[in-house]
Amino acid sequence: MVKPIKNVSFLFCFLFTCLFIPLISYAQDKPAYKQYPWSFTGIFGNYDLSSVQRGYMVYRKACASCHSVQYMRYADLQQMGLTLDQIDKIAKTDQILDGKDASGKDLYRAATLVDYLPAPYSNQLMAKSVNAGKVPLDFSRYGMGMGQQADYIMAILMGYQNPPADFKPDQEGMVYNQYFPGHQIAMRSPLTKDGVKYADGTPATIEQQAKDVTTFLSWTAHPHLIERHRIGIMVMIYVAFIAILTLLVKRKVWSNVK
Repeated sequence: MVKPIKNVSFLFCFLFTCLFIPLISYAQDKPAYKQYPWSFTGIFGNYDLSSVQRGYMVYRKACASCHSVQYMRYADLQQMGLTLDQIDKIAKTDQILDGKDASGKDLYRAATLVDYLPAPYSNQLMAKSVNAGKVPLDFSRYGMGMGQQADYIMAILMGYQNPPADFKPDQEGMVYNQYFPGHQIAMRSPLTKDGVKYADGTPATIEQQAKDVTTFLSWTAHPHLIERHRIGIMVMIYVAFIAILTLLVKRKVWSNVK
């Protein structure tokens, strides 16, 4: 008869072999990517609104033709430091589907502040037909995860390289990316040097564009980060004040007790 302790030991060894060894192997195969000192990480993190605005320009130029930000209204752009007049001018350059006419033809109108930013495709079937059967990611919450996710997005944008000699794509149209899982990605590099012209004169290098659009994607996922941190700091100050006041009252009340 086998003793219970041996059964437990066997079970532990079996679980370690099945679970931990594959995880260790995956961690060794996963390429490490550069970590950046993002301004929005940490308890006192804050967004560089100039970078957010530049990132929005990059998104409009290089990403909006495929990727949507379906949870964002034009009015939300005010939180990145744009005025209502600036946002209104941006909105009027876009057309929003506004029903159909008597013959069933789509009707469009200029976007307003209360509208959501339009998706590049009218439905998923159209998106799949244009993108080899796959619907491009929505970027509204793609930046969740703060610094770690931001580093990953940067790595993908900067990871396009000439493929090694033995690179064989699984499907036609796939390109090599050093950091994308499997090193194969259907999206070609969306950024080109001087692909946008920044209004503030910042040189539009590929790395600068990548940093700015990454900051923008983090902002779309956490648009109220600055307000939350401000409230959090105020709460911490209030709690500290109450704690000190309670300690002083306690000492006063019990000072004559021996």
